[in-house]
Amino acid sequence: MTSVQAFPSVRAAIAGEALIDLIVREDGSYQPCLGGAVYNLARALALQGVGTLYLNPLSGDRFGRALRDQLTQDGVQLARPEPVRLATSLAVVSVDAQGHPDYAFYREGVADRDVSLAGLQADVARHAGLELVCTGGLALDARDADSYLPWLQAQRAAGRCVVVDANLRPSVMPDLVDYRRHVMAVLAQAHIAKLSDEDLRHLALPGATPLAQAQGLLAALPAEVLVLTLGAEGAWLLCRDGRTWHAREAEPLSVVDTVGAGDSFLAGLLAALLAQPSTAGGLLPGLARLDDTAAAAVLRHALACASLCVQRRGCVPPGWEEARAWAEAHPLG
Repeated sequence: MTSVQAFPSVRAAIAGEALIDLIVREDGSYQPCLGGAVYNLARALALQGVGTLYLNPLSGDRFGRALRDQLTQDGVQLARPEPVRLATSLAVVSVDAQGHPDYAFYREGVADRDVSLAGLQADVARHAGLELVCTGGLALDARDADSYLPWLQAQRAAGRCVVVDANLRPSVMPDLVDYRRHVMAVLAQAHIAKLSDEDLRHLALPGATPLAQAQGLLAALPAEVLVLTLGAEGAWLLCRDGRTWHAREAEPLSVVDTVGAGDSFLAGLLAALLAQPSTAGGLLPGLARLDDTAAAAVLRHALACASLCVQRRGCVPPGWEEARAWAEAHPLG
């Protein structure tokens, strides 16, 4: 894995869970892997060359030290570099025959949930060049709403691009109705919303197909862009003005597992958006200027990042050049 030796200026701030995935092996033993959707996104975005700040604290235990070391190696800056005395979150992950993971979480009294609105606000205020903030995954737990939701509202009001990756985990939420309500409230703050077909099913949205559900959701949100991922069927990029683009890999992949694939996809998408000439004057105004060429390039790069990730055990995000090389060697279908 390529490590980043110098910290670039911060353009993205990431808030949410960092945990250890205990992946069940065929013999019943557990393989510990660094994980958490938001943690994976921070790593993946930094490896794409985007200056990235991770906002949540990490434990001083063995797992917390490993999480911290990997973030630093990948080039992520830490808003809270000093360890806290709470334990690291754990997730037990069972992977089915198709490589899809099923999760059970252990997250009471853990380090990455030791956040506050005041702390999040203070940490991002130190970075004048910050362009976008991202959250999602387990940070969408309604029990943590007092920290994350007003923070996102303040970031949107400040003119920063808000990115929300739904990445829903309804099986571990105590109140599914409250969870769905809160997820919709968070999505209402997003300029860029990312959801999978599975996320749409969990939200129980109307529509005969995932695309129809996504289009209906975008119409109900103030978001500029909604990204819909469909696994092997590729992804859609939907704009508020009705323009849509779809792309998928032309050839089947040798899938090891899909852990971190969506996180790598989103990192590639954001990095590619930031690299477009149309966004040079700012990401938010640039979203409205996406044309067919730019949208195709953004989707191709995002899919390349996901495709490389699924061919590896656990979440091992690619760097920018590796993803670009894959994209050049593998035309889309």
